[in-house]
Amino acid sequence: MDMRIQLGDITTVAVDAVVNAANSTLMGGGGVDGAIHRAGGDTILAECKQLRAEAWPHGLPTGRAVATTAGDLSARWVIHTVGPVYSTTDDRSELLASCYRESLRVAAELGAQTVAFPTISAGIYGWPLEDATRIAVDTVQDMTDEVGEQVREVLFVAFSEAAEDAYRRHLAGC
Repeated sequence: MDMRIQLGDITTVAVDAVVNAANSTLMGGGGVDGAIHRAGGDTILAECKQLRAEAWPHGLPTGRAVATTAGDLSARWVIHTVGPVYSTTDDRSELLASCYRESLRVAAELGAQTVAFPTISAGIYGWPLEDATRIAVDTVQDMTDEVGEQVREVLFVAFSEAAEDAYRRHLAGC
């Protein structure tokens, strides 16, 4: 599986599936979640409402992932995953890694060959950037054997030059 980095706006990348750093309600919010819902249009929200009504009435649990179509985005699908809020007293690294694993499994089931990830939990959820990017790269690398035949390319879409630099440092070790 090829891993690349791109500085920019995840709502504009041309991939099969875009991963949304969603909140558990799946109803949109701030940051990446709000941007994806705004750019993708009402179709995404309608499908999220249906998912909540049928499969996840209490909200999508942290570390899990589900897919909807991508509405007006250039991608075919949006894979919604709920990242953990960072804690200095409770190690939630496994939950963050689960977001990447579960999103890649959903992508493989959909037949998505290219997937774009934001830096999950590194925004409002407060995860330190260096650690968030390390977990992202290590987890995707670890999933190569499981989904590498289906998912050919993962694009880490960095929201800042600092995030781009952090991804470069971690990818250099792969």
